[in-house]
Formats: sequence, C-alpha cells, structure tokens
Amino acid sequence: GENGAGKSTFIQILAGAVRPDEGMINFDGAPFRAANPSAAQAAGISAVFQELSLIPDLTVEQNIWFRHEWRSPLRMIRRKALREKTLELFARYAFPAIAPDQEVRRLTLADRQVVEIAKALARDPKVLILDEATSSLAPRETEWLLGLATRFAGEGRLVIYISHRLQEVRQVAKRVTVFRNGQTVAAHDTASVSDDEIITEMLGRRMERLYPERRDTATAKLALKVRGLSAGSRLRDVDFDLREGEVLGVGGLQGHGQRELFQALFGIGKSRGSIELWGREMTARGPRQALTGRDGIALVPEDRRGQGLLLSKSVRENLTLAVIPRFSSGGILSARREKALVAEMMTFLRIKAKTPDQVAGTLSGGNQQKVVFGKMLLTEARVLLLFDPTRGVDVGTKGEIFTLMRDLAAKGYAILFYSSDQ
Repeated sequence: GENGAGKSTFIQILAGAVRPDEGMINFDGAPFRAANPSAAQAAGISAVFQELSLIPDLTVEQNIWFRHEWRSPLRMIRRKALREKTLELFARYAFPAIAPDQEVRRLTLADRQVVEIAKALARDPKVLILDEATSSLAPRETEWLLGLATRFAGEGRLVIYISHRLQEVRQVAKRVTVFRNGQTVAAHDTASVSDDEIITEMLGRRMERLYPERRDTATAKLALKVRGLSAGSRLRDVDFDLREGEVLGVGGLQGHGQRELFQALFGIGKSRGSIELWGREMTARGPRQALTGRDGIALVPEDRRGQGLLLSKSVRENLTLAVIPRFSSGGILSARREKALVAEMMTFLRIKAKTPDQVAGTLSGGNQQKVVFGKMLLTEARVLLLFDPTRGVDVGTKGEIFTLMRDLAAKGYAILFYSSDQ
C-alpha cells in the first residue's frame, strides 16, 4: 500500500499499540485483542516498527533484553548471563557482527535497525511483524533479513512483511495483500500477480512512468566545485562539478563514503579540501554557513525521523523552523505570513495532514518525507543535497519525488542525489 494506506495502523493494532474501533481478530483459533504491547508480546507477537524503540545510552545487549528479568537476587544485573544469551541469539539467526557491549548511540542507522530486529526476536515470538525493516539496511544485511524471515516462516511461525520493495515481497511472501485508503482492496498468491497489477491496486490508477525525462546541462553555470574533499577515513580526495539545472547521482556500495560526503558539504564535522559555491570559496563551514538563502546549500538527511524532523512538533513548526526570519520583523512573528507559507508548501507537495498543526510524528512515512522536503525548499537554497530521499516511501510518492527533482532542476536548482535503491 501507499504511505498513509493504513499498514502501520493495522500492525499497531495487532501489536497492542492501538485499540481497534470494531471488528475481530482470531489468533491460534481463539478471539484475540491485545490491551497493550506487553499483552501482545506475552501472546507471542513481536513487531519491528519504522520508529526505532532503542535507548541510545544503553548497550546493544541491554537494549535487546530491556524489560526482561536479568537481575540477581541482590538486584544486580547478571552481565555474564546477559552476554551469553545475546551471543546465543546472534548465533541462532546468524546476525551481522555487532559488539554486544557497544553503546547504541555509536552505531550506524543500519546497525540500530539490526539491534531492533534482535530485540523483537529475543522473545522467541510466534508472529514476527516487520514494517519497512530493510529501509536502512545495506544489500548484504537485506539479504540476511530476507533469509531470516524465510527461515522463521519455515519453522511454522508467521511473518507479516511490510515493504515498498516488491522484489523483497516476492522473495519472502507466499501471499500479498494490498491496502488503499484504510481498506483491503486485493489479496493474491504472490506468484499469480504482476508488479504492475499490484502498483495499480495500490494507487488506484495506472502509473505510466517512474522516472521523468532527462535534460542536457553541459553548458550551464557551475554551482558547486569540489576538489580534494576528504573527511574521516572513508572520504578521500573527492573531485566533482555540479551545474545549475543538473541532477548529479552518487554511486557506490552503501557505506563507502556517501554519508561523509553529504555531511562534509553541509558542514557537519571536520573536512579538508576545496568547496566553491557559485564561484566563491567556502572558508567557514557549518550548517549555519551552508543555509545562506538562495546562494546556500540545503540537505535532506538519510534519517527523516531522527535527523530531519521534530516528531513531537507540528507540521507547521517543522516546515518553518529554519526560516523564521522570513515571517518575522523586530522579533515579532507574523502568524498570517507563516500560515500562508505553510499552506502554499503543503499544497505544492501534496502533504496529507488533517491540519498544519497535526503532530509530524503521526504522519505516514511518505508525508513525513514531504515535510522534510518542504522545510528544505522554504530555505530557498538552490543547491540541494538529497541523501536517500526515497528510502521507505511507496512507489507513488517515489514517482512524485523524482518528478519534483526534475522540476526543481528545470528551475535552475543544482541537485546532488544518492539512493540506496537497487
């Protein structure tokens, strides 16, 4: 289903996080309704949601066994038993190498996702729900998880696998169910239905093309000139030119310096080398220096929930946080001007929210990503850094993002683009 089709709400009901208004669930031959997540877990249902539930200051093993009883009679944590149980779990499911005593805050987003999966499996569930669980994973970890899901189901247990990547669905699922606007619109044996049919059922219309036409920018004005850019141990002596009206793609296997490149260009962390923006050397580097109006640089980060949004704040607050001077004077905010900016951007990007004051954390993943885009566009920066902007969004939203990129390029924006999609 598309973003906002009801998939996450559905699994939250199964996992006890949301109470249904009506209807019934049969589980193991009996009526079932979980009053809360603990009740669902006790019944054997574990879920990996899009929003990670890890505690950054705890270690990997402490997060995995959080809420389990691992204390001695004197209330001391039995660290040896905790370590043995963690290594046993890792060995059972052939987990990627992650140190059990590593603090979660020091892990990559992909490794945090792996720890979240381990946390779900630690309860030895009968039902494993995976909601966009591969969206942060590299190809190797993705293949590992697909194999894990297949093995889990092969043991006579159940897997509910939610993904916008149809090739993954085909690899692991015997049956596929399609949601649209909160309803089931189709159910198929996976082998009996084509990708085009599934996409049409998801969108309620036929999608003619995913990628827009390309255009020639060989003679356009130079927007960004990078020479000898290095940062950390993974980014060394990178050279490239980015022109006005161009979408420049960054290739390479995941984890081979792409993140460091985008962070260095936006002024996050220390870097060496030369960066010229619209013909001028960037000497002072930092996000504040990058966001300098039309001649600046704006970033769509890889983790929209952790880096791109304040989830507890409204759509309006997220959209305008970086551009408060645009609707203020003498320290006084103009609510009328702010309202107009927000309404214009929500209409332009087709952000589906009940009102501008809806909390951003309650939006679907695709609409959250649109809010991140809107915040970026309101800065008026003409050099855009898009790090994996279609990660975890449905094919319809993905097509909208690609079309938006091409439309922005046609207006003279210069876009650096990286995607983990295969």
